[in-house]
Amino acid sequence: MSDFDRNAAARWGQSVDRAGSAEIDQGLRSFMLGVYNYMTIGLGVTGLAALGVNMMAVTQNAAGKMALTPFGQMLYTSPLKWVVIFAPLAFILFFSFRVDRMSASSARAMFFAFAAVMGVSLSSALVIFTGASVVRAF
Repeated sequence: MSDFDRNAAARWGQSVDRAGSAEIDQGLRSFMLGVYNYMTIGLGVTGLAALGVNMMAVTQNAAGKMALTPFGQMLYTSPLKWVVIFAPLAFILFFSFRVDRMSASSARAMFFAFAAVMGVSLSSALVIFTGASVVRAF
């Protein structure tokens, strides 16, 4: 078992027959390109949700200091904050139990909903840190 090699025919210094692998590689490339596109869109949904919630939750007061709006107070200082914190975990648990019985379209919709909930959860980071430090960390 320690000498397990999926490509046993090709050892060090020997050539590998690549005939017929172009179709497989093109299909894999197409599939992975779709995966990367969905992940990029999910990242965008997360960022837009975080920015949108932050814009609704935070305002500048007369002295130029950051202050929470009533929506922000409800979201970050009430017991609702625990729902916001643990909602992504609930999505992950639900998704892990249902993924084998979901269609592709419902799994895709669930992924985008998870990305939005993750953005709402991460919006609290924009309250604590400056926008410049978040962009620099990203």
